[in-house]
Amino acid sequence: MISIQQQLSERAIELLALPEDTPCFILDVGCGSGLSGEALTDQGHVWIGVDISSSMLDVALEREVEGDVILGDMGEGMAFRPGTFDGVISISALQWLCNADKTYHNPPKRLYKFFSTLYSSMRRGARAVMQLYPENSDQLELITRQSMKAGFTGGLVVDFPNSTKAKKMFLCLFTGGAPQQLPCGLGTPGANPQQTQAAFTSKRERMQRIRGKPPKKSREWILEKKERRRRQGK
Repeated sequence: MISIQQQLSERAIELLALPEDTPCFILDVGCGSGLSGEALTDQGHVWIGVDISSSMLDVALEREVEGDVILGDMGEGMAFRPGTFDGVISISALQWLCNADKTYHNPPKRLYKFFSTLYSSMRRGARAVMQLYPENSDQLELITRQSMKAGFTGGLVVDFPNSTKAKKMFLCLFTGGAPQQLPCGLGTPGANPQQTQAAFTSKRERMQRIRGKPPKKSREWILEKKERRRRQGK
């Protein structure tokens, strides 16, 4: 599961099409234990994560993720200043807004509240990429309709559409600015056959050198982590 989460996170970041070698400020919606945030950190970006589960955020803090994490319900909106973020990712979280977990929950209203406040919090020309597992076509249509109603453009990117096991869906949304073309899904006509998750390796190492941080799991990285834990009394 960890490996799949990392692959989905890296693919979502790839679809964001962020400028190379430039750290960006990213929002991770439904950040959970911080696995997707680690992918952002590895590529040199600064991030804030929002999740409804306090227990998952506790795990993120125990794992000493480098992003800030906030307890919040995405269906109640994103309470950030206008134009704050250069991009947004979300892994396996968006479909939960289609459920009415409480009697007063109204899925269409909660989706619109989320998308409208998210749109406001992003700078113009930025992208939001959200990997999701819709239960059916009706859920997918509801999500897409509410996102467009909130002002987004874009659409669905499907990787490996003809594979039952490898098929993945990403809602790729744009906030205006210069016209943007919807990316091709992997395994579809027009997709780059050389495009794989391994393409991130050189970029990660380059960004780490720029930031002056030792590569993850290296001797220097381990010593720094030990020293940080000593200071925390652990």
